Amino acid sequence: MNAVIGVLCVVLAGAGQAGSRVEKGADDSPFRVVLVGTAGGPTLNPQRAGIGTLVAAGPELLLFDCGRGVPTAMVRMALKPVDLTGVFLTHLHSDHVIALPELYLYPWASQGRTVPFRVWGPAGTRAMMRHLQQAFAFDIHVRRDVDERLSAEGIRAIVTDIHEGVVFDSHGVKVTAFVVDHGAVKPAFGYRVDYQQHSLVLSGDTRPSDNLIKYASGADLLIHELGRSKQDPALVGPDDEWLPDHSQTRHHARMVAAHHTDPVEAGTVLQAARPKLAVFSHYNGAPASILSLVRQHYAGPVEFGEDGMTIDIGESVTVRRFVPGR
Repeated sequence: MNAVIGVLCVVLAGAGQAGSRVEKGADDSPFRVVLVGTAGGPTLNPQRAGIGTLVAAGPELLLFDCGRGVPTAMVRMALKPVDLTGVFLTHLHSDHVIALPELYLYPWASQGRTVPFRVWGPAGTRAMMRHLQQAFAFDIHVRRDVDERLSAEGIRAIVTDIHEGVVFDSHGVKVTAFVVDHGAVKPAFGYRVDYQQHSLVLSGDTRPSDNLIKYASGADLLIHELGRSKQDPALVGPDDEWLPDHSQTRHHARMVAAHHTDPVEAGTVLQAARPKLAVFSHYNGAPASILSLVRQHYAGPVEFGEDGMTIDIGESVTVRRFVPGR
């Protein structure tokens, strides 16, 4: 995986260690994470792609969620969507799956995918992919059977509706799905990836979850979502009034906040799980103001995810930021 990244990185060597040092990172890490997109919710943000996290472990290239703009962002980072082993969905909210048709069709049509497109996700994933195939039946038929004569195998989809437990185990890479609490959105999953005695946990969208803490306890890296603070003064007022930025009514904003982990709650979760490094993704808002709330309960290493941020997992956890054109 030849992501275009900068050479400066932050190295965090021990659980709970608040200090860090800057040095050059390794380019040949066997266990690497790229935050392809980090924006939270169904937003149209020109600076940040929707949620999508790429994991390279040994020969496997795994994508977790496929939000707005993720395939295009991958190409911008010199990552090849055609090389993906498969896609793992945490839940079926549109902001986590909206770019799935693009990822399904374009690497087949323009990059020559000749192996089936593989997807794992909660109940309903198979039906969603079947309907996508129906929606694009004309395009698939023409490209496969009439005009370009593209690979029939490359547009085949192998889709698995998952339950909690091990859902993928290949070349020493094990992916375990676990149930999280995303309010009325059921089922919703987080994932744990284990490789060479190291571990990554992705929370998915969730309220504070004991099951997440169980699976994330002592992980090398925990990538956790963040919602709006439930104590945000902007949420106080009549239900039908709009927020100051006119994005939502207060009722809607309170409902959404109730289905996520706010910064104070996130600090409590991190204090219980104690990963070597915590990285926030799927968030909106200013990191400085968010961090002060997290620090009420957690003093360990924390990073705020940025599109293109690369994290190498080994005896140390190495963070590098994306530098376009370098």
